[in-house]
Amino acid sequence: MEGKNSSEETAHEFLPLIKVFKDGRVERLLGTEVVPPSLEDPKTGVSSKDVVIMPETGVSVRLYVPKLIQKKKLPLLVYFHGGEFCMETAFSPTYHYFLNDVVSQANVVAVSAALNWVLSHSKGGGSESWLSDYADFDQVFLGGDSAGATIAHNMAIRAGTNPDQIHGVKIFGVAMVQPYFCSSVEPILEDKFYVFSKEGPAKLWYSVCPSTTGLGCDRVLVFVAEKDILRDIGWVYFETLKNCGWSGVVEIMESQGENHVFHLTNPTC
Repeated sequence: MEGKNSSEETAHEFLPLIKVFKDGRVERLLGTEVVPPSLEDPKTGVSSKDVVIMPETGVSVRLYVPKLIQKKKLPLLVYFHGGEFCMETAFSPTYHYFLNDVVSQANVVAVSAALNWVLSHSKGGGSESWLSDYADFDQVFLGGDSAGATIAHNMAIRAGTNPDQIHGVKIFGVAMVQPYFCSSVEPILEDKFYVFSKEGPAKLWYSVCPSTTGLGCDRVLVFVAEKDILRDIGWVYFETLKNCGWSGVVEIMESQGENHVFHLTNPTC
């Protein structure tokens, strides 16, 4: 019986999420579907388009503007999608339709990921007209759900500790939807681990909880869900930020009877 080809030998399997092969290749099993942008979404009227920001690698972002563009510029939301740091994209149906709704209801300009590229437009130096013409860089917000909320937190820390990295732009606020904080430091939820992995217990990710006043924004809104295994960690984050000496305002909202990222799986909630 012939042995497996080395390119087919797996190093790790996190089913049904991803497979990691010994040759370094990663196969994503979920979150690979994409949908195209649209000039006017039939439900919300929001227009979207994709912009290639790194031609050498084909890296793109998706931009959104509401149907009614006023004479004054609109607040700018930079959104980081979730997916356990290894799934989904800025172009997935889940996040495309979600951001259509957010942009329509909040009346903001939105960009799915790529913070530094977005903020390079703050002083009129960027090439994207939707950002230069419609976005108010004095009202920049970061947002994200699950792993994306964790990324939003880290971007806000970067803004506070090294503002030159984000072109000196002040982040006005951060919205963190059921943030995904966990680590190998200390078990807090017995033998459970979020979603599919059976590799070990859920852990509190102290390294990303705010321990200094370096969070570079004025306001933070944390969302947690009652039945989410990450609920308690979200509350710890809220309490830690509130009491760590940071000068901003933090609020928390808990959705009763709901589980992790319920707003994506059941948008009518």
